Formats: sequence, C-alpha cells, structure tokens
Amino acid sequence: KFDILAQPPESWLEAAKTFIQQTLCPSGKEPNNQLTQSVIDCVKMIWLTKGENQGFILPLSYSFVSVQTLKTHQHLPCCSHLSWSSNVYQAWVQRAGPNGNALPREELLLLGTLTDLSEDLEQEYRSGNLYVKDNTGILDCELIDLDLSWLGHLFLFPSWSYLPPAKWNSSGKGHLELWGAPVPVFPLTINPGPLTPISVLYPEKASLLLRLRKKHKVSESNLAGKLVRLSALVISQNKGYFILTLGELSPVGSQVSIIVQIPAQMVWHRVLRPGRSYVLTRLRITKTRSHHYYIWTTIPSSDLMLLRPDCVQELELERWFLEADLRPLPPPTLTESQDRMGQEDLVRDSRVLHYSGTVTDVLNESACLYILDGQLILCLAYQQIHDLRRVIRPGVCLELRDVHLLQSVGGRGSRPVLALCLHGTILLRGFSHQKPETLSPFQIHGASLYEQLVWEYQLGLPLYLWATKALEELACKLCPHVLRYHQFLKHSSPGKPSLGLQLLAPFPAVLKTACIRHAHSEILEEPHHCPLQKYAQKQIPYTFPTLFTLAKEGQRRAWATFDPKALLPLPEAAYLTSSQLNRHLGWSWLSVLPSTFQPAQVLLGVLVASSHKGYLQLRDLTASLPCLPLTKNSQPLADPRLIGCLVRAEKFQLVIEREVRSNFPSWKELGMADFIQKKQARVYIQFFLSDALILPVPRPSIDSSDPSCPEESHLGQSRLFLLSHKEALMKRNFCAPSGASSELPDPTLSFHVSGSWLCGTQRKEGSGWGPPEPLGVENKDQKVFLIFLGPSVRWFALLHPGKVYRLVAPGPSQTPVLFKAESSSGTSQRPLELAGCVSCLTIQDEWTLELGRSQDIPDVLEISRALPESSLTHLLSDNFPDSLVSFSAEILSRRICEPPLARRRIQPGNAGTVKACVKLTVALEMADCEFPPHLDIYIEDPHLPPPIGLLPGARVYFSQLEKKISRSNNVYCCFRSSTSMQVLSFPLESTIRSVDPLPHIYLAELLQRGWAPLQATTSCHVVFVFSLQILWVCTYCTSICPQGRCSRQDLTCPAQVAISQASIRLLVEDGTAEATVTCRNHLVAAALGLGPSEWTSVLEYARGPGKVALQFRGPGAQPESPGKIHEPLALFLWTLCTSPSVIRPIMLSFELERRSSDVTPLEPSRLQQFQSGEFPLLTRVNPRLRLVCLSIQEPEHPSSLEAFASSF
Repeated sequence: KFDILAQPPESWLEAAKTFIQQTLCPSGKEPNNQLTQSVIDCVKMIWLTKGENQGFILPLSYSFVSVQTLKTHQHLPCCSHLSWSSNVYQAWVQRAGPNGNALPREELLLLGTLTDLSEDLEQEYRSGNLYVKDNTGILDCELIDLDLSWLGHLFLFPSWSYLPPAKWNSSGKGHLELWGAPVPVFPLTINPGPLTPISVLYPEKASLLLRLRKKHKVSESNLAGKLVRLSALVISQNKGYFILTLGELSPVGSQVSIIVQIPAQMVWHRVLRPGRSYVLTRLRITKTRSHHYYIWTTIPSSDLMLLRPDCVQELELERWFLEADLRPLPPPTLTESQDRMGQEDLVRDSRVLHYSGTVTDVLNESACLYILDGQLILCLAYQQIHDLRRVIRPGVCLELRDVHLLQSVGGRGSRPVLALCLHGTILLRGFSHQKPETLSPFQIHGASLYEQLVWEYQLGLPLYLWATKALEELACKLCPHVLRYHQFLKHSSPGKPSLGLQLLAPFPAVLKTACIRHAHSEILEEPHHCPLQKYAQKQIPYTFPTLFTLAKEGQRRAWATFDPKALLPLPEAAYLTSSQLNRHLGWSWLSVLPSTFQPAQVLLGVLVASSHKGYLQLRDLTASLPCLPLTKNSQPLADPRLIGCLVRAEKFQLVIEREVRSNFPSWKELGMADFIQKKQARVYIQFFLSDALILPVPRPSIDSSDPSCPEESHLGQSRLFLLSHKEALMKRNFCAPSGASSELPDPTLSFHVSGSWLCGTQRKEGSGWGPPEPLGVENKDQKVFLIFLGPSVRWFALLHPGKVYRLVAPGPSQTPVLFKAESSSGTSQRPLELAGCVSCLTIQDEWTLELGRSQDIPDVLEISRALPESSLTHLLSDNFPDSLVSFSAEILSRRICEPPLARRRIQPGNAGTVKACVKLTVALEMADCEFPPHLDIYIEDPHLPPPIGLLPGARVYFSQLEKKISRSNNVYCCFRSSTSMQVLSFPLESTIRSVDPLPHIYLAELLQRGWAPLQATTSCHVVFVFSLQILWVCTYCTSICPQGRCSRQDLTCPAQVAISQASIRLLVEDGTAEATVTCRNHLVAAALGLGPSEWTSVLEYARGPGKVALQFRGPGAQPESPGKIHEPLALFLWTLCTSPSVIRPIMLSFELERRSSDVTPLEPSRLQQFQSGEFPLLTRVNPRLRLVCLSIQEPEHPSSLEAFASSF
C-alpha cells in the first residue's frame, strides 16, 4: 500500500509504468508506452466513476499487484473494489451477515489476460477452467457471466476477491473470484456478424435428419434454437464433454441434443445460459461411445453464437424430406433390462424442478453437502464439481437447473434434499461476501472416498446420506488420537477396502448398488432415469453411537425401567418384612440388545486392558466401557495381540446392573421414590469374538535400517510358562524391601499366578526367538510364582489357567538371570515352599505377554489344559470342611444378603441399609447328573463389587472357592484371595427366560433316585392338617402387632407398620409315599380353598389379636387353648381345616425342603405296625418327605368315559 500524503502522483505514475513494463509487456521487447498509457487511462476512468475520489484523478492509495505477488505474499482472503465508495462497501459488508466475517478490503489493482489455457501450453489441455495470467504467473479464476470474445484479451479487474489456498488444499492453488464484468484495456473488436444469413436447422428438422441419416447422408449442418437444458460437465478418462438441448423458439415443439467434446469448446459450458437462443455451426451426426445413440456433435471448427433473427435463415430441405414423416424422433428409452434394474424397493418418485437459493452452511465439504436457505440440504456429490467446490461457501448464490427434490430421505434429519444428477446443471449467480470458514479436519479429508461411494459403489441418495453421517460418527469416536483423519478416510484400492469403509460396512450387502450409472443414458434417456429419480424412504441401517452415549443410555434405561413393583410382584411382596423387601430390591439387572434401539446400533471401540480395574475395556475418544468378550467355544479372550485393535460388533449385550439402597417400610410404599436412599448402575458390554470384526490399528512402520531406530527394539529375551492357577485381583499388603521407609505401605492392587517354566530363557533373533537355554536336571518342571502389581495388573483379564504364555522382556539383556528367582521379594518364602514354588518373580511394568504358539511349546510330558474340577462327593459331603473346591455352574439367582458367618442384628431404623454380601445360587454342572444340585456362593469384601459377568443364566467356572458347612449342615462356598473365575457363556439374549414345565412324578421317586429333582409336580391327597398360624408382625423388628401396632415395650421401633404372615403344614400322600408340606403366606389361602376376598377377611379378623395359631394332633383334635376373642375365628379355621374343602385331592407343585447341599445323614426307614381288621400288620415305612409348596391347583377330573378308556 502507498500512503496518499507520501505518494505524489509522479511517484505513483512511475511505479505504475515500471509495473506495467515488467508484468504486462511481452518479455524481451521494448517498453510499450501505448500499453502503459492505456492501462493508466483505464484505471483513471474507473476511479473517476467513484463518488468519493476526494478530488484525486488517480487512486494514489492503490498499488498494482501481480499474479505472483498474490500467490506468494497474500496469505489471507481479501477483496478489492476500485469503483466502490466506502458506503457501498459498508452496505456490502452488512449483506455478509451478522457474524462480521466479511472479506477484508485491500486497495490493490489487478490486471491480466483472461484465458482458458492452463500453464501446460505444450498439450494445450483445456478443461473449461478460466485463468488470469501475466508475465509472472497464472491464477485460476471464476467468473459469473462469460463472453467468449473476452478470451485472450488484457483486462483491468475493478472488483475481485482472492482466496489463498487453504492449508488442507493439496493442490496449493488459490483462486480469484471476479465480480462483475472486467474492463478491457484496449477496446474489443465487435463482431458485425456474417455478411450473408446463415442457413440453420431448427430442432424439428434436425431431429428428422437424425432419423433419416441412412437414407440421406448429412455432412455438416448449422443448428439453432432456444437452450432448454444443459447437462453437467462430465470428465471421463481425462476427457470432458457436456450435452446441451435446443428447443423450438415457441413454447412447445421438438428438441434436439448436441454433445460437445472438443477440449477447446469446454469453456462454452460457462457461457451457455438456459433460456437464451443460440446458433451452433458445422455440426455432424455421431454415435455415442458404448451406446446406440445417434446425436449431433461439434467439430473443432464449430462456432457458438447468440441467435440473431436477422443473421439466420431456415434451411429448406429437399422435397422427399418434406414428404417424410415429420414426427419428431423419439428420445432414447430404457431397455427392458435397464428398466427392471433398481426397481425393487423403489416407492417414490423425486420431483425435477429449478431452484435458486443461497448457501447458508456447509455440512461436509468433502462429501459435497450444503444447506440452502437454512432449510434444504443440497447434495452435489452426483456431479463432478472439483473446481466449483472451492467457490461454494456460505453466502454463495446458486441456480440449480433440473434438480431433484427428495423428501423424507432419512440419514440427516427430516429436511428435504435437493440433488443434482448429470442431467441437470448448477449455475453460479453470486459470489460470497464472507471469508472461508475454518473447516474441521473431518470436512477436509475423504473427498476421494465419498466419490468412490457414489461412482464405484453407486450408492443411492438415502444410503449416501447415511454413509456420510455414519463416517462422521466414526471419526468423532476415533480421530485424531486413535486414527489420523487421512488414515480413516483413505481411498479404497481394489481388493483392499479402506479402514473407514470396513468399519462402515464390512459386508457388501449393506452397500447394495441401486443401479449402474451410465452418463450418456442419464443425460439423454426419456423417461429420465438416474440414481435420484426413484428412491425409497429407507430406514437407517444402523448408527455408531459413542461409548459415552451408550453408557449414558444404559444409565437412563437403568432407572427408566426400574419398577420395584415389577421386581417384587404381588402377592409375594405383601408378606415381606422391610429388611427382606429392601434386600430383594438391592440388586437387579437388564440386558439391552442392539435391535431394541431405533435404529439399531453398532458397537465400535479400541480394545484396551485397564491397569486400574483389571478388566478389558472398549475405548473411544469420549469414554471407556468395561467389556467381556468370549469365543464361541466358551473360552475367554487370552491373546494379548488383540489389545489395541479396533472392535466392531453388531451383536452384543449392553448389560446394566442396578444397585439400590432403600428403606421401604412395606410393599404398599413401593411406588414412592422418596424411600430410595441411593442408587447406582454399572454398565458394561458382553459380546462374542466371532460376532465382531477385529481390525488392527495402522501404526507407523519402523524401518530396521533407519539409524534413528533404537537398537533395543530388536533385542529382548523371553520364557514360556504354563499357567496353572490365578488368584483374585484385590488389594494386598506387601513387605517393604530392606532399607525402605519405616511407614507401612498402603495395600496395592495386585494378583498372583502360579505355573511352571516350560523351557529356559530364549533370546531375540531377528523376527523370532532363538533356542532356549539348557536347564539342569534339578530345574526341570520348575514351578514359579508370578506377582502382578501396578501397571502389570492390565494382564489380569488375559491370563487364564491351562494356557501357555510367553513372558517377554524388551531391550538388551543385561544379565542372563533375568527370569530367575528374586533375591528379595515382598512375598514371604513360607507360602512358596508350601506351594512347591522354588522361584518368585515380580512382573516389571515394561514386560509384555504373548500367547504361546503350538510350534513354540517344547516336547514335554502331556500338558493338561483342562480346568480342574472337584468331584460331587467332595463338594457335597461333610468330610472335607474348609477345603478349596473348583467347579463349573450355572447361576440361578443373585441377591444382596448378610454374611453367612457374621449375621448382624439389624438395628431399628436401619433396616435394609446394610449391604455386606452378594449371594449367588448356582446349579452345579456334573456329568451323569440329570438333576444338578444347587449351591450357594457368598462374595464379601474385599471382593466387592463382584467381577462383571456374574449374571443369572451365565455359566461360570469357579476356581478354589472355600467350602464351608453351616450350622444347619448346608454346604456353601465363599470367595477368598485364592479364588478366580471365568465366564464360560452369557445368559440368553432375551432377558425373560422361558421356564420349562416341572416334571410330574410320584413321591416315592424322591426316595429312590440318587439325585431327585429339586422342584416337581405331583397329584396327591391332603390327609390332614398339622398346624396353622396367622401373624401380624412389624416390618422393622418382626414383633407381634396386636391391632396393627408394634408390641415392643421400649418404643424404639421407628414406625408402626404391620404386615401379615401365614403358614400351614399339611400331610399329603399319593399312594406311594407320604410327605409333610409347608405352605406360606398367599399359598395358605390356596391350601384352605379360600378366594382372595375371603382370605383378606380372615387376615383382617386376625389383625386384632395379632396372632392366631392352631395345632392339630390328629383327626378330631381341638384347637390349642383359644382365647375368648379368638374363639370365633379359631372355631372357623378349625372347622375349615377338618372339612372336605381342605381334605381333598390337589395338584401340588413343590420343592424339597432338604436342600441338595444339606449333608445331614438321611433318616433311615422304620418298622411300623398297622391294624387291618383283627390282624396286626408290621411293615417298613420310609421317613416322611419334607416339601415346600410352590403352588396348589385343583385337579382336572376326567369324565367317566375317559377314565374307562384310559384303563385299557
């Protein structure tokens, strides 16, 4: 810039002359004074038209700028308007929008020659682009309205803007945007037109000539008409062409198409404007490549000019032409095979229209997606707009000709979509006033991948919009820390799809081709057929939620579906005390499948191992989620090579575990959320590796020949070991090493494994391992004890008993005894001696693990990889108390309870708040056992919360649980520091498991079988009632509540809430054996044969005394001392219990009162005497069975005919 006060006119003129001679005059020639004067006169003329020239006849504040200076020194967008006043510019800035992002104004004068020739003058390659050039260089430019007579002439550009190349622009080229018409330095020669009128054919006769081309050879003709359609400029095999359609000058009439494919004529595409009338000279008839279409075409000597009626005359055809059928030539139509192509599932037709609008936002520049007028999505991906893409930004005005309007497409919301196929064209109507926005890296990269989706995979618009949105979701999850954007959005090569495409759709069926595009067919055929013509309102195939969104959705569903009444359905909940009620609600879970989401969701993340929690995680840029992967053969993930890989799974379970601390007084308050004191949810993922796509993350390759590559990366040593046992992951105390601080160290999260070395140390040799070092006889079968703590805890989820691993220490081997016993350790030597381990090794942070390969395992005695399991005799006997047991089992239930050995008295007012233990009830998996026995497993601190995957329905292998025997002689197990577990299979995908019907048996079968079914159904007869008891107790302290009030004398019970409880003991027999049956609570009503209203009345009568108890010692026995207040109710119940309403045949569903884990010796059979008339009979009688009632139903009595038929 030049300061006006410091730049006198003489200096300005001298600088202008120097600039003109160096920049515009042909090199090697004498200075051209005429050129210099013409340029200055041209500048002066434009300057004086400005209203605010302040008396200066020259723009002294402006300086000349060359093309090279713009390219090398102007790094920021700018504009220059020589003829604009300050007020005009300020008004122009206001139209740029309220964000103040208008192009800054620079006072620069730009001159140059307008041309369509690029820098490659030897080949004279012309693609239709425009350039401004001077002696210093050449610069791409865009012009709204071009006149062919301007090409090759020198111009002053009074209004222009310059956009330097963006940092992400690989071409490194900026461009000019020329506002308005340029001003010629020298007057342009006006073409007076032809001396004699040109003979032309109008579309009707031109179509006739196409039809009769075989009868009459047509050499060259001139065609005239109104331009009704202009196709896109198509680039195929580095050659460009476009097709224009001329119509009659009248509103209706014939049309004829002309293909332009001469390189020098590609610039015509910028000149042609629909609605104007043109003349094209010296046209010939040609056949399109790979199609059977005959069409008019230009030749190198053809010209384009505006139609002036006084300069043309219609060509008269010969007589036999006039006698021929003058009906227009029918346009090319779809063949039968093409018509069927893509018709499947197409349900709607798009509308073809013209539209003019302003770009208001950029959705994805690489994908050619924009927002028009704030309401419409504009998709230009189905055209080739490489050069136009740099111009389109917010503020650009566009005219769309023959554009398709599609509604309710999906993929990017509900906005209508305007999309251009090759049949239509896009016209630039106004440049943007705004500076280019800073685009996100995702919007910059991937242009070639998006083009591949459209032009190679032939995606229809609904799928394309979904694909662009899905790739955007994937990029948000992975880029830039896991993957670089250019890695993720890389163009696919044949047979090697890019990483982004593999994650988007690993199965080609998802990217099903709607139709095959043929450019000539798409432009010429009638009726029009293209990928945008017909479309289906497709549902989005799936989405890729971030792990944060998935975890948040899991938390939302945890409490949106939490209903205490559903978890404790009536009538069971009505009889539970407050403590029982709240412990039942303490833990629950649900599983969410991808299909339950709309649309379905695909899991994607990087598999990592946590050194803080010890479990595996899926991680993206937003969050981490614990995960539990399994193989189909019930094996956990054991290969460390999968750590760091991308995992994509369409089938998975989103597991949500809910923990609730509540103090509900009774079932009546279950709908009141105020009684929930604390709630939390744990969300994690379960999936099978066979249902997942595992992809390694690209890493920079390390060149071994690179001198900067550290030598340590190629060195190292390793040793194979067989893992026999893994202990629990928990915080442990370690002895401080000698010389350390006297303060006690904090417990450290750690775990131990024990195993055996399989060979000596091996050293790195190239890409493999050398031979192992020989071992002495005394070192063979050497057992080892490995300690994992700190960062090495990350290996916990990958280590499993029965597997062979390679322990790798990278870097140079400083000592040959790296994997030998430590001189000092934080572990006492006495346990090692008891375990038979001769060495203890603490795993260093930088050490790694690899899964042993079969060819690496030395020939040793058979390595047993089967998981050790205890025998059923060992498990369910009282001969081995306090021993360690291992077994596989299916989890039947899980709930919060109190520790089995330290039952604490629940303080009043504190009911339901103690959560000290988790109880698992499991069904043991034993061979040759038709009815698996059940066992309870207790998990206490410090093993809480339990590991993930311990869900009802899951199969789990438990190793080294401590076996205990309760005071009631029941076997149960507890988690200890030696315990480990691995999940073998997940629960059923449906959260509601199908319940198999109970087997129907005779009671004697329970005595004959070694292992009877725990639950079954039998048809029996009630012989008599042993006892009946109805209580009203306090829900907090379980004291008797006469009149519904707690009977505690110290008034420490916090609330006066009472619930009813009832029990009845029956004697039943089915002709094969007798059994004592205990029915509780609502089942008492079924045993007494009472309906709901009658049973409610009985309970209300019992509320007054608070307790009603009847004891029957045989048929006809009297109640036990009923009081006067009790007498009416007791008499009624006594009469009912001795009536046929109770003493009747029933269908009984039951479970054994004696648990399968009970080790109490069975009562032997006894001799009993019976009287049969006058003869006494002595027989051996089995002990009565003890059953617990599950349900009572009335038997279905068959008709006499059915009973008679069934006897044969």
